[in-house]
Amino acid sequence: MSNSIYLEYNFKVTPVQPASDILIAELGEVQFESFVETEFGVQAYIKKEDWYPNILDGLQILSNPLFNIDYDYSEIEQENWNATWESNFNPIQVGDQCVVRAPFHEKPEVLYDIVIEPKMSFGTGHHETTFMMLQHILEHDFKGKSVLDMGSGTGVLAILAAMKGAVAIDAIDIDNWCYLNAKENVERNNCSHINVYEGTADMLIDQQYDIIIANINRNILLEDIPTYVKCLKKGGILFVSGFYKEDIPQISERCKKVGLKFEKNLEKNNWVAVKYVF
Repeated sequence: MSNSIYLEYNFKVTPVQPASDILIAELGEVQFESFVETEFGVQAYIKKEDWYPNILDGLQILSNPLFNIDYDYSEIEQENWNATWESNFNPIQVGDQCVVRAPFHEKPEVLYDIVIEPKMSFGTGHHETTFMMLQHILEHDFKGKSVLDMGSGTGVLAILAAMKGAVAIDAIDIDNWCYLNAKENVERNNCSHINVYEGTADMLIDQQYDIIIANINRNILLEDIPTYVKCLKKGGILFVSGFYKEDIPQISERCKKVGLKFEKNLEKNNWVAVKYVF
C-alpha cells in the first residue's frame, strides 16, 4: 500500500475541557479520523484527499465565545505517525483486569494485556468512548458468544471480546487504514478467530450475533441500528457509543422502534456508552 498524505492540525484550546471533547466530535463529522489529546488541546488528523480549504468553517465551537481555540496545520507522511503517537501514548488501565498498551511498554501483571499499535486508527482506550466500551465488555460474559465489532478502528474492542472467550468475531471498519491496522493488532494479540473486514453495515447480510458493539457516532448509529437488530439474536445485547448524554433519548427512541430495550449506560465527561437488550 502506498503511504497516504495526512494533514496534522494542532489545536490549542482554552479551557481544555470540555472544549476538546466538543472539538473532537465536530471534527469527526467533517472526515477527521484520528485524534491525540494533548496537555494544551488536540492533535487531529485528516487524509489530504478528504481535506478542502474551508473545512473548519462549519465548526460551531470555533465561534463559541466561551472557548478560545488557535490552530495550525502541516502535512505528514503515514510513516511519521509512529513518532507522533509514541510521544503521546501512555498505557491505559481499565479497572484492575485490563491494560491497553503499545509494544514498547512494559508488560503488566493483569488478566487482559492488550497490545495496540494504533498508527492512524481510532481506539486505544484514551478516548472516553473506547474506555467505557472496554468497561462494558469487562462487565459482561462473552464466553462462547458470537460478536460483531462495528467501526472497529484498531480492533481493541474485538480483541478484548476474544480474550474474554468470544468464539466467532467479525470486526468491520469503513476505513482502509483501520482495516489494515486492525489486522495487524489482531495478529499481534494472537486472536486468530477475529475476522477483519473493510466495509459498512451493508455487509451484514444473513449474519447473526449474540453481541454487537458499535462505537461510531450518533448519525451513523441512527441510520444503522435497524440493520444491527436484523443481525442480533433474540436476547442479544447491543452496546453503542460515540455520542453525548444529551443524545441518549434520540438513540433510545430509535432502538425502541426496532424492539431494543434500554438497560444501562456509562458516562465519562459527558460521553456515554449504552447497553440495549433485544
